[in-house]
Amino acid sequence: MGEEFLNKWILSRRTFLMFSGLGSIGLLSGLPGRSFAQAKGDVKMAYTAKDYTRLLGMEGFSETLLKNHFALYQGYATNTNKLLDTLGQMLRDGKMNSTEYAELKRRLGWEFNGMRLHEFYFENLGGKGGLDRTGKLFKKLSEDFGSVEAWEKDFKATGMIRGIGWAVLYQDQLSGKLINFWVNEHDVGHPAGCAPILILDVFEHAFMIDYGLKRADYIEAFFKNIHWKTAEARLQ
Repeated sequence: MGEEFLNKWILSRRTFLMFSGLGSIGLLSGLPGRSFAQAKGDVKMAYTAKDYTRLLGMEGFSETLLKNHFALYQGYATNTNKLLDTLGQMLRDGKMNSTEYAELKRRLGWEFNGMRLHEFYFENLGGKGGLDRTGKLFKKLSEDFGSVEAWEKDFKATGMIRGIGWAVLYQDQLSGKLINFWVNEHDVGHPAGCAPILILDVFEHAFMIDYGLKRADYIEAFFKNIHWKTAEARLQ
């Protein structure tokens, strides 16, 4: 069983992402021919995918792009539930020392963070108007970066780093300082003790349907649609 299991699970992250984007959780269910909806019905849903259809019609983001992105996010939520359910059963069965348990535990960070980061991303979109110059986020950005313009320049440059990943404005919860970070993978590179304030998804699925390789144009569209009140509410 161990070899067969590992052949299913030891995939490249990019390959697994493709399956998630298609809404297929056949690898998780162990039944490759089953649909997303069928497999979802078998899982005790600890997490429910949120509805972000309010973003449809957002300037610079086509309906096709957003609906594909929503479907990918829903796959992460479903896979998170399936992993938690499977790991819980393995714990009850005393299989914690198995290779299968270890591989599923490693996968959990990828699926859970894929779910949660997309929620942060969608929730800080859909706004109109700029950052409130009298608000606490404007003041904090100015304090930590010298000016909001300097922060924006650094954040956009972070988002343009070659490769797949996320650009994230974090707040260090110990010092309160705001720092822009590049996060290469869902489950790797998050700074310990920091809270996300603003999330930008720069995996290809977030922009290539509309923008092709013109990532800079996508980032400009992102900035036109930031929900600044949501971002500010995350600030301590």
